[in-house]
Amino acid sequence: MERRMIIFCTLFFCFSVAQTTGPHKRTKYQQILKTIKYLQATVKDKDVELLHTPENPVDGCLSAAVTCFQQGILKLQPESRQVNSTFTQTVKVLQRFTISNSGQRCDSSCESYEKKSPKEFLKSFAKLIQKRQVYNFVKKTNKKLSEDLKRQKCFHIST
Repeated sequence: MERRMIIFCTLFFCFSVAQTTGPHKRTKYQQILKTIKYLQATVKDKDVELLHTPENPVDGCLSAAVTCFQQGILKLQPESRQVNSTFTQTVKVLQRFTISNSGQRCDSSCESYEKKSPKEFLKSFAKLIQKRQVYNFVKKTNKKLSEDLKRQKCFHIST
């Protein structure tokens, strides 16, 4: 009987999480990733300024890292004049993107990060967005699991 209850609760949890994983934020991150991939394909990568590239910022510095990326994006140049207007619009989209600040003080400045080529810079930006997307999913899933366990009392923990 207890085994059936655990299976039921697990299935209930999986289905409820699948329906409530925040499609708006997921879509927002997917659009940002798509925008970054477009820039990677159209950015000039030779004879250009190297850019300070945040890599693996701590959780408290995510907002500061995004600000560094946004400053660097302004220095990107299109590979050809044919894509110039679309390239400019794409840069504007990324300028409006924000990540909420955790409230922690971040000691690292943009200049403290290593300089890399524009394509490597954009690859690191995409990696940061993907990590944030996974972090948000896990955070929401854990919250949902905790709420479901409290509501359903699925598991009996003996001490």
